[in-house]
Amino acid sequence: MKKFDGFLAGVNLGGWISQYRIASKEHFDSFITEADIAQIASWGMDHVRLPIDYMVLEDDDKPFEYKEDGFAYVDSCIRWCEKYNLNIILDLHRAPGYAFHTLNENKLFEDELMQKRYIGLWKAFADRYKNYGKNLVFELLNEIVEPDSTRWNKLSKRAVEEIRSIDKDRVIIIGGNNYNSVHTMHELDIIDDSNLVYTFHFYEPHIFTHQKASWEPLLKDLEFEVPYPSGKEVYEAYLAKNEEFRNKYPYSGIIDKEYIRSRLKPALKFAKERNAILYCGEYGVIENAPAESKLKWHKDLSDLLIEYGIGRAVWSYKLMNFPMVDKNSVVVNKDLIEIVSKKKIINRRKLPYY
Repeated sequence: MKKFDGFLAGVNLGGWISQYRIASKEHFDSFITEADIAQIASWGMDHVRLPIDYMVLEDDDKPFEYKEDGFAYVDSCIRWCEKYNLNIILDLHRAPGYAFHTLNENKLFEDELMQKRYIGLWKAFADRYKNYGKNLVFELLNEIVEPDSTRWNKLSKRAVEEIRSIDKDRVIIIGGNNYNSVHTMHELDIIDDSNLVYTFHFYEPHIFTHQKASWEPLLKDLEFEVPYPSGKEVYEAYLAKNEEFRNKYPYSGIIDKEYIRSRLKPALKFAKERNAILYCGEYGVIENAPAESKLKWHKDLSDLLIEYGIGRAVWSYKLMNFPMVDKNSVVVNKDLIEIVSKKKIINRRKLPYY
């Protein structure tokens, strides 16, 4: 399988200019700084994935007027990555008319003005960063959720074409429907472009990775800790009490490394059939999970992704319920850092800046 060279072991910078609680200069100036990028590089990682909410760059009441002070944060991150030998993915985490957590309010796929604004943003990105090398990558949109992939196929193809009108060679990442699921990748249309990478997110089994998550109605009141690995009896104790969960998250057999391998198979099949490069843009375990189980899950998934040559970025660097570091950028678990960075297995590679 072809590898996503230069993007094999990374971390998401969630919560900085995306999914922030307060849109303030104080937050944007302090949540991620040059020292954080230096620390990530010291772990032996080769890239960061930078989630970006469109509101940092464009106000709803001033469409197509892009905010220089917002782009300055993106510029700073790129500059710091250059200094510390890290590559970077610019991930449009929230677009005009679309966010993965506001599904009932989304209008992007039915509102032409929203689509024009979405395309306009990508043209602005393409023009601003067209002179950078392959160290900088675009990711079209985070975690699409649609009844099917028809409208996303149409819009993503349009976005690629518009970016290519400005930048012929920029690597572009595209994900499938249903929160970048491996199970919907096959629904993506074939686009005749040699510089595309296909992403998926991996948080399986959900009852383990998101146990007691406050935003998960079926999991927030979980009465016991879910370990990893484990047999089906652990899950059945909860499933027996909750028919809705049993229908949504059916499990059987042992939940272990081979279970994870089986859940990766649709992505591997997709890559083989299309001769495509794969990338796992998010994976992780909530801080509520048992510490030892969290390490075991991360090791098993990381080892499998390395085995298959799939690059990855752990969610997330600071806070966000899945932290590598605390609010003061102090490492939470050194063993976890060693696993997700895989210094002894993955050789970092810097791609040229121009």
